[in-house]
Amino acid sequence: MSNEPGAMDLRENKGRLALVIARALKDRGFIAYFAGGCVRDHLRGQSPQDFDIATTATPDEIEKIFRKTIPVGKQFGVMIVVEEDIPFEVATFRREGGYEDGRHPTSVFFTRPEEDAKRRDFTVNGMFYDPFTGKVIDFVEGMKDLSKKLIRAIGDPLERFEEDKLRLLRAVRFASTLGFEIETGTWEALRQRASKIREVSPERIRDELVKIFTRSGAARGFVLLSDSGLMKEILPEVETLRGVQQPENFHPEGDVFEHTRLLLEHLRPPVSTILAFSALFHDIGKPKTSAVRNGRLTFYEHSEEGAVLAREIMKRLRFSNEEIDGVCECVLNHMKFMNVQQMRAGKLKLFIGRPHFQEEMELHRVDCAASHGMLDNYQFLNEKLKEFANEELKPRPLVNGTDLIALGMRPGPAMKPILEELYELQLEGTHKTREEALAWARQKIGKEFDEKGSL
Repeated sequence: MSNEPGAMDLRENKGRLALVIARALKDRGFIAYFAGGCVRDHLRGQSPQDFDIATTATPDEIEKIFRKTIPVGKQFGVMIVVEEDIPFEVATFRREGGYEDGRHPTSVFFTRPEEDAKRRDFTVNGMFYDPFTGKVIDFVEGMKDLSKKLIRAIGDPLERFEEDKLRLLRAVRFASTLGFEIETGTWEALRQRASKIREVSPERIRDELVKIFTRSGAARGFVLLSDSGLMKEILPEVETLRGVQQPENFHPEGDVFEHTRLLLEHLRPPVSTILAFSALFHDIGKPKTSAVRNGRLTFYEHSEEGAVLAREIMKRLRFSNEEIDGVCECVLNHMKFMNVQQMRAGKLKLFIGRPHFQEEMELHRVDCAASHGMLDNYQFLNEKLKEFANEELKPRPLVNGTDLIALGMRPGPAMKPILEELYELQLEGTHKTREEALAWARQKIGKEFDEKGSL
């Protein structure tokens, strides 16, 4: 047990409510400590964002004390207590029996804090904090490893990873996000058990990957995933980027794997899920499209191939349709930025007006920064954004498909290019009124009829 100078700041709303919960437990004779990440963050001089509470009260006793509870894992000693619509995990101190599914214990025994600490994952996450005395309770030498910036499994690392296979990914996440090293024994056990990550549900893997790639240290997480063997198990399409060479004049940094690492390094937090995975997958189509033509190394249509692969991977990991569509759009369009200075005004406005253009712009910036370093197209687009700032980039079309049918055109795919050209001309200001647009459409349809003999 150690005293740490400086009490945890509990003035923010979550901290204040966590203290309310702890006090309600203490007033009824139970021990109530803050546990895990909030203690680690406090000791690192950061304001905790989430508060978990560990207590001697059983789930039944917790239900009696608090007005609103949710029995999310009651059989394992875990309850959710809701205060002012904010959920807090309140768990009974416990030790656990064997694990049959790589996640849940087969049996749980309620116990004392020192035994509870020993069943947790890593030492830096295994400490408690008494909010009433300001003391840190450390049974696992977590403070020592925190000062050394080490991620170390509590007890036997092979046993900890066997209990919950997701800990394999969590070790990488904590090391990359916190900027810590993984202790040698823990690292060797992680590498030895890397293939076991396949036993974890896609949703749990996805959530850890999102945390790795949207937070600081994403580039290091990328390397640790590969070096540990986890990458080839969960993202084999990304692992194949290793050794895929690129033209040195555009990519002096090296192969596609190193380019992707550098790209992740250049991201500026906060990073959205769409941007993070667009960065990760933007060149994922290069291994399949690599070819030498006329003595030149080429990757024709790698963005199209990449969008297909990105969709397959993200469906496999159960991302939302919105996230999948956003990433695929970014991957598909990332090569189009080379042509922006040659685009007509209407086409450029359509390009800028797409729903995920800000993510695409940032992807383009880091793509350039991680390779040739030329940002002329990025700067050009920034100037255009200022120029178009007061314009409506997505006005209602002056003419639609119903109008074309009324003009005598047969419904079908031939309508699409005419409507697109009409809209571009509208954005350019060539057509300022509906009458002007209809007159152009009438002439265009007449010309199409003369050339093809049909509408």
